[in-house]
Amino acid sequence: MSTSSSFYLARAEACANEAEEAVLENVRKRCLRAEAAWRAMADRTLRAQAMRDEREAEKPSDDSAVAL
Repeated sequence: MSTSSSFYLARAEACANEAEEAVLENVRKRCLRAEAAWRAMADRTLRAQAMRDEREAEKPSDDSAVAL
C-alpha cells in the first residue's frame, strides 16, 4: 500500500470518528461526506497502483530482451 493511500484511509477513519461524535446533524453529514471523499481517493490510488503493477508485470524483463 502506498503512503498516500494509507494517509487517505487514516483521514477517512478520522472523519468517521468525528461523524460518530458529532452532535449537530449538519456536522455529522459533513464528516460523512469527507469520509466518503477520502475513501474514494484511497480507492483511486490503490487502483492506479494495481494498474501500474500489472503493466510492469507485462513488460518483458531485460534478460529476455537480450536473448532476442
